Formats: sequence, C-alpha cells, structure tokens
Amino acid sequence: MSLQVERNPAAGFERMPPPPSHHLYHDQPFEGWADENLETSFVSAFDDACALMPTQDDLPSCDGVPMETERHKKQMDLLVYSLDPWLGERGYVGGNMFVYYSPKQVKNEDFKGPDVFITLGLGNRERKSWVIWQEGKSPDVVIELLSESTAKKDKTTKKDVYQNQLKVAEYFWFDPFNPTDFHGFRMTGRVYQDLPLKNDCFTSQSLGLKLLLWHGLYKNVETIWLRWATLDGDLLLLPEEIEAQGAEQERQQKEQALQRAEQERQQKEKAQERAEAEAQRAEQERQQKEQALQRAEAEAQRADRLAQILREQGIDPDQMS
Repeated sequence: MSLQVERNPAAGFERMPPPPSHHLYHDQPFEGWADENLETSFVSAFDDACALMPTQDDLPSCDGVPMETERHKKQMDLLVYSLDPWLGERGYVGGNMFVYYSPKQVKNEDFKGPDVFITLGLGNRERKSWVIWQEGKSPDVVIELLSESTAKKDKTTKKDVYQNQLKVAEYFWFDPFNPTDFHGFRMTGRVYQDLPLKNDCFTSQSLGLKLLLWHGLYKNVETIWLRWATLDGDLLLLPEEIEAQGAEQERQQKEQALQRAEQERQQKEKAQERAEAEAQRAEQERQQKEQALQRAEAEAQRADRLAQILREQGIDPDQMS
C-alpha cells in the first residue's frame, strides 16, 4: 500500500493526509488494520512521507496576537515557570505555543495551540512550536485559560480536537476571572470523562501532581490563581520563590547562628561570674582562716604573758585550775 503525497506549491513543501490516529497519537488497536504486513507497510510509507513534511523551522511559530489579558499571561507564566524546574529533562512544558497535528490544519490555520501543554518523555530542549509528526507524540496534558471570547470554543471545538485528534490524556480549563469555572477531564477509552473536583483541586494522573486553586499574591496581583502542587499539597515553587525561600533559609540560619553565639557568650559570662564568685568565697574562707589563726596566736601570746606575770609573783600557773 502506498501513500499519495500532495504538493502545496504555496507553502513550498510536500504534505500528506495524516495516518489513522493510533499510529502517531494513540496506542489502542485500530479496526481495519489487523493485517500486520499491511500495517507495517503503511507505517513505513508514513515515516517516509514525514520526511517531506514541514518542521518547526518551516512553520509559523507566532501570530503576533497577545493573550486575552495581562491576568491570562501571568496565569500562564505561573503554571509554566513553576512546573519547568520540577519537570527537568523528564518532559516539556510549553505556553501559548503553536501545536501542529495535521497538514490540513497547517493549510487552513484553523487551530493554533493550547495556553499550556505538557509532554512527557521527550526532553526539555528549546522548541519554536510543537510539530507532532516531527516529535512523534502529542501532548499528555493541556490547560486552556478561558475568556469571554474563547470559552465556547475551548469547551467545544478545542475539547473535541484534544479528544478525537490529538488524544490528549488529560484536559483542564480554568477562567482566571471566574475561578469557579474550573473543570478537568481524563481520557477513558476514546472519550473524555469528568474528573472529580476535591478540595478545590484536580489530580493529574499523568504528572502525579495536583492542580489547585490558591489565593495569593503573584506579580502584584492578589487573587485566586491556578497552581501545581504535589500530592501532599506542597506548592511547586517558582524560581523566584525558590530563591526567596533559599534567602529566607539563609537568613534564618544566620539568625540562629547569632543566637547560638549570643547564648554561648552568655553561658561564658555566667561561667566567668560563677568562677569569680567561687574565687571570692575561697578568698573569704582564706581570710577567715587567717583571722582565726591570728586570734589563736594572739590568745596564746596573752596566755604566755599572763603565765610569765604569775611566775614573777611566785605563782605556778600550771598549779592553777
């Protein structure tokens, strides 16, 4: 079986119809492709055709349209920048980036990409856009930030694309100006099922993290934000929060060191005071002993003088009782 590759003169590259969804996006068997030889032939032909398709260097990476509001941009940054250090080289997190999944989409420019998406297992190198036929995988988690102009599309058209074409395992939407409009889905079979909201958070099985509502101050805006947290409820911190936490820990360590030094100084001072008091008591005892000896010596001298006087008078002092 061969694949017909269609040339698009305007774009300057060859393109082809996408394969059945399971080959590129999903692991479940596809009805009608039971013949292993036929499937192997198809995959081989598709791989050959992918070499003729555009890459991220050939495709637009930006349409110049900013996000709906400053709040939306800050919310996206909060999700992306807090997840990136935790994710490391285990995956990739992108924000407001084009996601290309079919040549038809490239031609029609009918869908640009999610506000936030995460793909596991493909490293954290820099990308201009996410091209599924180049990466070999669609995102595992997608988050859309709702607005008045996008909410309907995010809840219908895009949700269908994530479910039926990209096969995204988990999909969440959140309205930064209406935190109660917060919903999550997980792929079960071939359709999305609602995730339960518990204690104002959803659990992402793909990441092993929670998405929770957090009231706090970020970029001079105090409101309810959407944030990542561990399953134990500890927030994933932003780089500046990690730096601030490190500075606070260093400050506390210095303060504790100063407190220990002050305690040691006070202990030495008290020990010195005790030593001086002990020395004073010893000196007092010495003086008391010396005074007692002086008194005893004076008493002995008086007794000797009295005995001498008695002897001079012819009286034997030893005979006196």
